[in-house]
Amino acid sequence: MRCVIARFPFDLTKSGVLKSMMGVKPEPVTGESVTIGRRTYPVKQVGQVITRQDRRDFSAGEVLRAMTQLGFTCRGLPQTAPTRALSPLQQASAMLGAPAAV
Repeated sequence: MRCVIARFPFDLTKSGVLKSMMGVKPEPVTGESVTIGRRTYPVKQVGQVITRQDRRDFSAGEVLRAMTQLGFTCRGLPQTAPTRALSPLQQASAMLGAPAAV
């Protein structure tokens, strides 16, 4: 499959990506990720390995789009629940270890 990453055309195949990522230890995932084989890699790490370019040269979206078209499982940013801000009284109570007065 022909795709453009960082304004450069690449001919990528699923088997070629599998071969490129073989033996590469996954970094900790903190954002978007791609599952290749039984391992989950950060998108930027996959892009760097398959394109041999610096991670700053391409976006995660470009790599996600290409990996999705090749049939790999991709995950976006994890959805986090919004945290409720504590009032100053609740924050002080939490710091003291006492139950907060409502």
